[in-house]
Amino acid sequence: MMPFDFDGDKYKRASKHQKEWGNKIISELVLDRNERILDLGCGDGVLTRQLAEIVPDGCVLGLDGSPGMVETARRQAGDNLSFICKDINDLDYSNEFDLIFSNAALHWVKDHERLLKNCKRALKENGRLRWSFGGFGNSSNLNETLANAIEAPEYKELFNGFEWPWYMPDVETYIGLVKSAGYGKYEITLENADRHFTTSEELIKWIDQPCIVPFLDYIKAQKIKAEFRDTVITEMLAKTLSGDNTYFETFRRINVKAVKI
Repeated sequence: MMPFDFDGDKYKRASKHQKEWGNKIISELVLDRNERILDLGCGDGVLTRQLAEIVPDGCVLGLDGSPGMVETARRQAGDNLSFICKDINDLDYSNEFDLIFSNAALHWVKDHERLLKNCKRALKENGRLRWSFGGFGNSSNLNETLANAIEAPEYKELFNGFEWPWYMPDVETYIGLVKSAGYGKYEITLENADRHFTTSEELIKWIDQPCIVPFLDYIKAQKIKAEFRDTVITEMLAKTLSGDNTYFETFRRINVKAVKI
């Protein structure tokens, strides 16, 4: 499956909660200012830039499979910060990085057995993984809405052969994958990060970038794309509306800490 392309500028405006999660992870990192860091699924590059600022004597590479994301991210490139457009599935680095960081991205990667092996090869001895991505139970309202929509009579034939875009495992499954990949130390936990979107506009922006993109890409006719989007948004607004006029969605994050020994 080819990587999806996203609008980096729209994502930048719609990714408030992704940035909150990423800032929390970055604040907990203990670094020596000289590390080489790889940011997988760097998106608009905002968090990647923050990583570069805390390793002024090191360097940071932001990697994303979306040309639109990388185009936005490259506006922030600097002396120790660069970006590359590359499919995460095709990682081919060896013994290069002290830390591989990723926030709110790796549920878009389907083959984590391959990912973990490629990342282990890319890490230096005692190099670390620090990831957070969607786990079991994540975005349950949206998942149900999208699953129902692609099975609706008016859209079902349009989605023949469609591959569900996300991998969201439970903790036990992921522990097994990390163990099988041969990491010497690891800690895998599931975090409940459920949230209320404060306005309908905030919810819609999150649906538009990036969630609904793979589904709209699969539809050829522009008119049908718009109808499908409207169907999903109308259902989501009704399904997630809370008594205080906010919009609730489940967010469950797999947190990964692992060391190559």
